[in-house]
Amino acid sequence: MNRFVQLHLLTSYPPSNLNRDDLGRPKTAIMGGVNRLRISSQSLKRAWRTSDVFKEKLSDSIGIRTKEMGKQVYQKLIDGGISEQEAKAWAKKIAGVFGKLKKDNANLSDLEIEQLAHFSKEEQGAINDLVQTLISRKTEPKDQELEQLLKEQNSSADIAMFGRMLAEKPNFNVEASVQVAHAITVHKVAVEDDYFTAIDDLNKHEVHAGAGHLGDTEFGAGLFYLYICIDKNLLIENLNKDTNLANQTLSALLEAATTVSPTGKQNSFASRARALYCLAEKGNQQPRSLHCAFLKPIEDKDLFSKSIEEMEKMKENFDNVYGKCSEFETYFNVLKGEGSLEEISNFIQEG
Repeated sequence: MNRFVQLHLLTSYPPSNLNRDDLGRPKTAIMGGVNRLRISSQSLKRAWRTSDVFKEKLSDSIGIRTKEMGKQVYQKLIDGGISEQEAKAWAKKIAGVFGKLKKDNANLSDLEIEQLAHFSKEEQGAINDLVQTLISRKTEPKDQELEQLLKEQNSSADIAMFGRMLAEKPNFNVEASVQVAHAITVHKVAVEDDYFTAIDDLNKHEVHAGAGHLGDTEFGAGLFYLYICIDKNLLIENLNKDTNLANQTLSALLEAATTVSPTGKQNSFASRARALYCLAEKGNQQPRSLHCAFLKPIEDKDLFSKSIEEMEKMKENFDNVYGKCSEFETYFNVLKGEGSLEEISNFIQEG
């Protein structure tokens, strides 16, 4: 089997603010001595994991990432006729299995754990079963029952891909089989300001002339390079050696990465985009990103074609210096109408 699958994507976003920093500005990074727009890997993975693509292709294999499982358990116990005092005590014991509980007891906040925990489908099922058992027998959970809530078996594709960390129970951590780089523009950018006004529909300008609201928002546009590295062996291992589910996961990841945009400011900019170019590689050689093709920012007017040219040149140079860096490859190019998403999906699933 070819252990590593690597995806290199070029996606053009029109004016947008897909991923904001703490000041509301588009995220940026300095690379090659110039400013680039950036979309963080966290933003990308969140958009993919919650997308319709994942829901349709992996509907029965998606986990839940939350701090509030204890609140959900509490409400189920209340609905099952358990007293508030007992429901809260039992819910805290169940939630405490997955992390340290908060100390603030306002609005049932002490039922929340301090850090987000990713619950697999098996763990969600075990929690629901235990809750029904407690409702039936009306006694608190036993230590052995609580210990059995954490599961090493996992059929949740998002956990298998992106991993999870349980600070209080490191034995149940899952190492990510998919590494996602931050997407960066292949060229220099300047973040711009959009000054806008809103008009009051009922203001006839008889007393007050002008706008009812003034504001500004910041945006940028560019051609982004994104690199994804998949350890297919680890993905299969994380999914209990279920090769069919692993292939479904690969197909869903590819489709999401090429068709799903982050949701930031979409209502303001409608910056929906699909990848224009995708190079897929597979083999057992150690992976390498091709971001270095863009250390010198692209300045050509034909930005897209020049970017592909620089990527291919850098790929060839790596092969010349290190030997072949992958065994097989294929691609699609939207502007030339070459290749297809289906062909790449089949390619990364085979062997």
